[in-house]
Amino acid sequence: MVAARHQALEGFLDERLRRLHVAAEAKVLGRGGIKRVSQATGVARGTIIAGIKELDSAERIPPEQARRVRRPGAGRKKLVDQDPGMREALERLVDPVTRGDPQSPLRWTCKSLMQLARELRAQGHAISHVSVGVLLKDLGYSLQGNRKTLEGASHPDRNAQFEYINAKTQAALGSGQPVISVDTKKKELVGRYKNGGKEWRPQGEPEQVNVYDFLDQELGRANPYGVYDIATNTGWVSVGTDHDTASFAVATIRRWWFAMGRAVYPAAKELMIMADGGGSNGSRVRLWKLELQRLADELNLTIRVSHFPPGTSKWNKIEHRLFSYISLNWRGQPLVTHEVIVNLIAATTTRKGLKVRAELDTAQYQKGIKVTDAEFATIRIARDDFHGDWNYVISPNP
Repeated sequence: MVAARHQALEGFLDERLRRLHVAAEAKVLGRGGIKRVSQATGVARGTIIAGIKELDSAERIPPEQARRVRRPGAGRKKLVDQDPGMREALERLVDPVTRGDPQSPLRWTCKSLMQLARELRAQGHAISHVSVGVLLKDLGYSLQGNRKTLEGASHPDRNAQFEYINAKTQAALGSGQPVISVDTKKKELVGRYKNGGKEWRPQGEPEQVNVYDFLDQELGRANPYGVYDIATNTGWVSVGTDHDTASFAVATIRRWWFAMGRAVYPAAKELMIMADGGGSNGSRVRLWKLELQRLADELNLTIRVSHFPPGTSKWNKIEHRLFSYISLNWRGQPLVTHEVIVNLIAATTTRKGLKVRAELDTAQYQKGIKVTDAEFATIRIARDDFHGDWNYVISPNP
């Protein structure tokens, strides 16, 4: 290859460029390169060594001062120089506003390079889809996906509620009382369905799953409801087979207490619960409060509840300390049965020592249960002075 390149350039290089060329070839080859280049090209070793010294010591010419080969103004002109209106036409097409603009030729369409080039040509601008991509990069555009950053309207007391929850949490932990974060994980189809992510498998042997994600009436869905103990970095997940209701949520907390919590907090007098503002454990769900009253009576524990403001569910600690790791652990794994789901959840660990227990809950939880005013009046609820709709205490009956 060295000899072929040298022979191809032989008639175009003067003495200095010839010396620098063979020197560059020798440097690229590394140890023994001088000898090999000399044998391949017939150039003396001393000439190659002199060229290497010249390469190492020569002062590089700045690009703007480099000797021109072309005459000024020679070479192909840029498309935007040939067609000054092309840049503005392209910017109008890719402007986000045009997607909903009735006058836009590309309204409601996916603006691919092919589509943009086709529309520009229809407007009289000669350009290929490749050149559209180059021009877009020059204009500062790039391919970007959606990013989840919008949480809806922010409540004016959002930060104040965060600070309030933090103060209550620190006070409870400081006095040795249990603090748990609760929530429902995303419902999962049970069966041979595609699960996001990739897993190591033998080459050419991917896991076979169904083409369509139609609900299997026999297997149904799995409703994982979790309890995360902040102080001990442990979690409990009940995998329900029926409806996700307030009764199911409180039943999961009850299971956690008898399976894990009671042994860790034998002297507990109060249980603090952090929950989202909506769902089965929502701040406006009357059945949630009634079930908590029954739990407080059963355990003889005062239950303190603090809800996160609307649109801030991702701040709930169970989301990023438990659920995210469960999703990582079962990535690429079809959730073929409820038992597989339970085992994958229970096998979830982290380098910080997270431990998780999981259990299948096959009980039936009726939807649409209405709590009467008389039943609600039996709840011994005391609302905090600050946002009593979000922060309240349920005391056990004597």
